[in-house]
Order: sequence, then structure tokens, then C-alpha cells
Amino acid sequence: MTENDSVGHLDKLDTTLDTPPPSGSGGSTSGGNRAALLEKIEALDAEHAKAAAGGGEKYVARHKARGKLLARERIELLLDEGSPFLETQPLIGWGSDFPVGGSIITGIGVVEGVECMIVANDPTVKGGALNPYSLKRSFRAAEIAEKNGLPTINLTESGGADLPTQKDIFIPGGKGFRDLTRASARKQPTISVVFGNSTAGGAYVPGMSDYVIMVKEGAKVFLAGPPLVKMATGEDTDDESLGGAEMHSRISGSSDFLAVDEHDAIRQARRVVARLNWRKRGPLPKEIHEPDLDPEGLLDLIPTDLKEPFDPREAILRIVDGVSTSSTTGDGRSTSGDQAFDEFKPLYGSSLCVGWARLHGYEIGILANARGVLMSEEAQKAAQFIQLANQKDTPLLFLHNTTGYMVGTEYEQGGIIKHGAMMINAVSNSTVPHLTVIMGASYGAGNYGMNGRAYDPRFLFTWPSAKSAVMGPAQLAGVMEIVARESAEKKGEIFDAEGFKGVKEMVESMVEEQSLPMFLSGLGYDDGVIDPRDTRTVLGLCLSAIATKEIEGAMNFGVFRM
Repeated sequence: MTENDSVGHLDKLDTTLDTPPPSGSGGSTSGGNRAALLEKIEALDAEHAKAAAGGGEKYVARHKARGKLLARERIELLLDEGSPFLETQPLIGWGSDFPVGGSIITGIGVVEGVECMIVANDPTVKGGALNPYSLKRSFRAAEIAEKNGLPTINLTESGGADLPTQKDIFIPGGKGFRDLTRASARKQPTISVVFGNSTAGGAYVPGMSDYVIMVKEGAKVFLAGPPLVKMATGEDTDDESLGGAEMHSRISGSSDFLAVDEHDAIRQARRVVARLNWRKRGPLPKEIHEPDLDPEGLLDLIPTDLKEPFDPREAILRIVDGVSTSSTTGDGRSTSGDQAFDEFKPLYGSSLCVGWARLHGYEIGILANARGVLMSEEAQKAAQFIQLANQKDTPLLFLHNTTGYMVGTEYEQGGIIKHGAMMINAVSNSTVPHLTVIMGASYGAGNYGMNGRAYDPRFLFTWPSAKSAVMGPAQLAGVMEIVARESAEKKGEIFDAEGFKGVKEMVESMVEEQSLPMFLSGLGYDDGVIDPRDTRTVLGLCLSAIATKEIEGAMNFGVFRM
């Protein structure tokens, strides 16, 4: 391929994915990729279904027998009809001893035309008691609300802390109250709708919210319930006198609105939002066009063996806005809108593909790994591109498929450390919003340079095909074997290679398990594992939320080691 051929390829990609696999083809073909990914998506759907089931049939039935709405029903009624709900961290707690989802539901939804962060206790899961994963999930929700300037609506019904785990939640739990008061100070409204018990620390959620709605004969808000009051003071009292909705609405003043039932409470919450005088301050989307390539082809993209490279442009052109049908003049000449993706420096540092596009009408810059490894040229190109995005206040999307920065004598002597540091410096100090999608591999410092969780992306999502770790399982086990062999030789001992096989297998198995997306999502390291076909929609919802606040790029990046 000549240089001119390469540029032509970048202008208009001839996809190789949307075709049936050849007969007798193996697992590395499009057909094999699709089958493997569909199997992972099916497993993912099963885990999401478990989270959506709350505390299970017994506790769901008991809750409904009390005449109460389920947490997800409350959310559905709160949202504008037909509008989407972007749930965040639905699999948190996966693989732990706690229920998946952390006994709360968090996500972004539209209420009276306003994008809000919604946090709903799920009382079917241990009465909505908060465990360590509930806390993690609620902190992440508060962080998303803060960074994107979103009002917060708490649908409150919780028995407070999960007492057996109080040592893990009491001290850090105070941050939740701090977040509520700081949101109010930033003029980001906080609303609490109290449906049931809101006890002990849970009482401070409505207590520290800007607007409070309580359901008559449902809400019970007190620092200590009647039994504890009896033990502490000797006073005999009852729920209603101590913390009922009417008492707080008529006597204590802790409630601003008294609702006759749950439906009325949700109606009043919508009216509160309608009166916020809320408006977006960020960029407005331009005209939206469907992608040039069918998103269904994303299922064929990721090889079953992540060591096999794939062209990220195949993903980009299935995610970003396509070419306008009106982008050519009557005589066939192209206009400025004739490319879905304008690649930057296509012939330099070609293991990293970067360029400009629109996604649901929003301008974005994209950095996508093309051949896994990052070398000096790629790092320098990325740093320049990130500076340009900040110069013109444009959000950045990072698409991961990287094994990390290149190693070896030639590359060390060529300055791979300082060039990698330059890229990480640019990522760290960039102030435009970052979005991250881990499509395939995300290993080593490549995870950092490509804006992994430690670098505070506004949103981070993972595909079911992804893996993240310090390095691949086989590489890590191999390094351990080399170190063990060298250690034995230094001591004058004979290295037992046969005996070490068991250690290698154990390490490979452990690292493989801990690299998988559901394991990492369970720890709260992403905002969700998503079906690749939903990527465009999910990112569009994120960009819309981001546009609530003004976008302002960084003025400086500190010292680049040249």
C-alpha cells in the first residue's frame, strides 16, 4: 500500500465485517467473533436481570402487598414519558457476598425536560440498608452529578446502615451528607422524596436536601425509632408522633410538601423540577445523522483472541454521526461535511488513530488504539491532539485496545518513558470532558495513558469483550517464572520448572478472572458493562448530560519532558 492509498483508505473505509464468514472459518473470523460476543452479552443480560430483581420474589411481593411501588416503578413514573434512563454501575457488588447493585439504583434521567441524577433506595434489599457497595455507588452518583452540573433526586426509603458492616461504612459514609450540602452551595438542587423509613443517618438525606416531599402515613423520618428512644430516654412514643410525614409537615418543618400517596409524591417531585428555572450552559448539538456503517457490525469486530489487532475505524464509523445526505452540491462536488471522521496525523504514529467527529450532533475528538502497543510517536501525537481539543473546548472519547507502552532497549533509548509521560501529563491536565470505552485489552500504563478510571473520566464503560490488568495473564505468569528462575540461580539452587507449572496455572487463572469486565464492574471501576451496539446511544446520553455545564479547555499542562 502506498502513502496515497493509505490516505484514501482513511477517507472512506471499505468495511470487511458485514459479510458472512467463509465456510469452514475458525473463531478468529467475523462469524466466530459474533458468536463469542453474543454469548458474553447473554451472560451479561442474565446478571443485569438479577440486579433488576431486587431482593427477590419474596421481598418484592411483601413490599407490593404493603401498597408500595417498587424502586424501578418509582423511577419510571418520575421520568418524562418515553425518555431513556442511563443506569450507572448496575453490577456493583458482583462477585461479593452482597446483592448485586448495592441496594440502590442510580442513573441519569430526564424529568420535566431536565437531566437529573436519580438515586433510589431499593427497600426489597434488606430494607434498603446501605452496605459498602451502596456507599461506593452513591459516591459515584454524586461525583457524576457534581462534574456534570446535574440536579439530584433521592427516592428515599432506607433503614440506614447495614449494621454488620458498620465499620466499613460509618466513617466514609459522612461524605454523602457533605456531598448534599456542597451540591446546594454550587446551586445544584437536591430533592428528597421520602416514601418510607428514613432512619438514623438516612434521616439526614431529607434533612440536608433543598426540597423535601414526604408521603402521608408512609414516611418515617427520625434519628432514632421508638425502641431506641425508650432505651435512651425512657420515653414512650410512636412512629407517627416521632417522625411521621404529617408531623414533619405541620410541626417540625422538615417536610416542604405533604403527599397523599406515592403517585402524588412523584407528581410533586416533577413540579419541583419544573420550577427550578434550570437551563443548559454547554454546547448545543448540531444536526444528527445515523452512522455510515451499521452498529450491528460491532459484534463482528473484536477478535476472540485480544492479541489479534483490529481496525478501530470500523468501530468509530459505527458509533459517530455519518455523512449528511446533503453534503454534496448539485454538480457532485464535496462540501466540508463529506467525512464522518477526519483523522489527524494519519501517517504518523499509526498505532494510535486520532481525529474529529460528531456524535449525536456533539463535536468530539477520538483517540483509538489501532495496533495495541503505544510507541513514542503515538504518545507525542496523542499529547498534541489533546492540547488541540483543549484549545477548542472539545470533549474527548478514548477507545481502548492497548497492551501498553512499547518495551525494549531500542525504545528505552528512544525516550519511551518521557514520551509516555508526556501523553499521561496531557491526559491528567486536560480539563475538557473525557469519555472512555474499553473495547478490548487495556493493560499496563496503556490504561493510564488512554484515560482509565484513575484519570477521572466523566464516564467509563466496558464492552463484554474487554480485559484490564497490569498485563496479560500469560505474560504476568511468565514474568514470575523468569524471576523465580533467576532467584534460584543466584542461590545456587536448581529451579523446579515442572513444579512451578502449578503456580503459573494458578496465577494465570486468577489474573484472567480478575481482568474480566464483570469482576471489574463489581468493584466499581466502570459505570457499566454495555452491549457494543448500545455504545452510540449511551455516549449520546453522556454527551447530553455533559452539555449541562460550560466546557472549558486547559490553559496549561505543566512541564512536558521533551
